[in-house]
Amino acid sequence: MPSKTNLKLIAILLFILFANKADATDINLIAPQCNLISLNDAKNINLQQFKGKVIYVDFWASWCGPCATSFPFMNNLSRDLKAQGLEVIGVNLDENLEESKQFLEQQPANFIIASDPEQQCAKQFGLKAMPSSYLIDRKGLVRHVHIGFRPAEALEFRALAEKLLAEPIDNSK
Repeated sequence: MPSKTNLKLIAILLFILFANKADATDINLIAPQCNLISLNDAKNINLQQFKGKVIYVDFWASWCGPCATSFPFMNNLSRDLKAQGLEVIGVNLDENLEESKQFLEQQPANFIIASDPEQQCAKQFGLKAMPSSYLIDRKGLVRHVHIGFRPAEALEFRALAEKLLAEPIDNSK
């Protein structure tokens, strides 16, 4: 088993390699039916329970520098757009939950924080680097994928979320 330091180095190298690339095959496919665990109350969370809402799913870890930078953006996104139907879900991939709790003390989250202890959800999404964000429309389709976090791109990604929120809701089903 690789050491934690080696895993971090691999993750950083993957981030650099894929920072400006998103896998176009992920776009317009049904989002995986991930089973997650809420870090707040240990309840099970399945992404399908949010069907009818726009979902911003962000994969993060305590050791990821850009992940820490993304938390204020996600807090603002949740605060500003939740009433319009946006659900922000931060999916933690730390093996040691204590490390994620320490991270959250420094970077509080005002949105759902879930754990993916077996990293099954990350595998189902084909996660390439952290942070990686996925915008899922009200029908459950992955509409946008973004790898990494750069504050200069935050407004563009927010505009994509607002565009999905503005799409008509199909109540026929």
